[in-house]
Amino acid sequence: MHPVTGSRAAGPAAARSASRLSADRARGLPRMPAARPPIRSRADPEAIALLHRTARVLIDELPRLTDEVVALMREREPVYNSASIDPQELWRDVNDSLSNNVRSLLYPKETREPARSVSWRIGADRAAQGLPLDALLHGFRIGCTVVWDELVETASREDPVGARGLVHVASDIWHFVDEHCTLVSEAYHEVGRQLAWHRENRFRIIIEALLDGTARVSDFPEAEEVLGLPEQGRYAVVALDHTGSGPGAPRPPEIHGGGRTVWHTGESTAHAIVLLGDVHPREMARALTVPPGARAGVSPAVTGLASVNAARLLADTALRACPATGEAALLEEHYPEALVVSSPDLAAALADRMLGPVLALEPADRDVLLTTLTAWLDADGSAREAGRALFCHRNTVLNRLRRYEQLTGRTLHRPRDVVELSLALAAHGLLSP
Repeated sequence: MHPVTGSRAAGPAAARSASRLSADRARGLPRMPAARPPIRSRADPEAIALLHRTARVLIDELPRLTDEVVALMREREPVYNSASIDPQELWRDVNDSLSNNVRSLLYPKETREPARSVSWRIGADRAAQGLPLDALLHGFRIGCTVVWDELVETASREDPVGARGLVHVASDIWHFVDEHCTLVSEAYHEVGRQLAWHRENRFRIIIEALLDGTARVSDFPEAEEVLGLPEQGRYAVVALDHTGSGPGAPRPPEIHGGGRTVWHTGESTAHAIVLLGDVHPREMARALTVPPGARAGVSPAVTGLASVNAARLLADTALRACPATGEAALLEEHYPEALVVSSPDLAAALADRMLGPVLALEPADRDVLLTTLTAWLDADGSAREAGRALFCHRNTVLNRLRRYEQLTGRTLHRPRDVVELSLALAAHGLLSP
């Protein structure tokens, strides 16, 4: 019911609504947008006078009208019968809305903002409760229809002929309905955006706390509720490094072989907490598709949300031990490399001790020896198998191995020297710029 001309002072309901608006703002509701200039009514003085007389009658009928509107809302929108809707609160909201809307017919200038504030508050409150917007707008239109029908019926009883004059104020009333439906929708969407932001922010904060180890035992029930991860579940953490994959972070890959997965994306590294169930991390790691240019590390399985931080540290170690981009390194399969990256200074010293003379050679000679040593270790010490991998004769491999021994003074028949060589090669591959 768009306000029509009138100049009497606003009644006590307007003051109550203004007070409620201040309380709503103190509660932190989003700010209501400024009202647009009212549309000038084209109704003649006789129609306006009739409207005022019938509106005064309706003011005394507000409790009955409220009962009627609430009953229709519950009949036509089942959501208003749900346990989440407090019947008393619903009745008060409908009564507030009807009271302000009917008084707007009598005191348009004084009651416009209080009426708008009630619609804005109802839209915001219902969004916070999760009521569907369609049901909310339908309920609002039901109320407006009941008021209009009551206006026509009351005017017809008073003046059956003159009641036809209400046709001239109909456009004003439905302008009012459109304005307030728009206001309700704007409040609903604004609160929806705020709630979505708060949910996403809380989601992020909880994941960060689990990953960095700052979550307390008292936080676990909320983590279970917000993240959908059981407190005593069996988990692994995936660390994804995307610094070398081009501009911007790639979309986290889909993880197969596990259950519920939640991602937290940082500036250069993303982490996923994966609910494993009965799946072994090896199966999940092998099914993981790493984006081009990125690398991934997968932790061993841990039990409970309290252990997620430990799994994250192990996943980060596995990531640093990952030998190449486009691959996923399961920590359990890369313990030597993990030892190297866990103490880079000692690893660099070991590489210098075991490979220093080799690294000092000309690049071509250096690369041939490093490739041969790596192939020989990968072939479990078989010169024949290493030769096949390098497309050369086994004697060539043996000659290169002897050259390494001459350069470094090491003996590849000694297990200790072989172990140190293996670690030194891993250190050179992982720590070299």
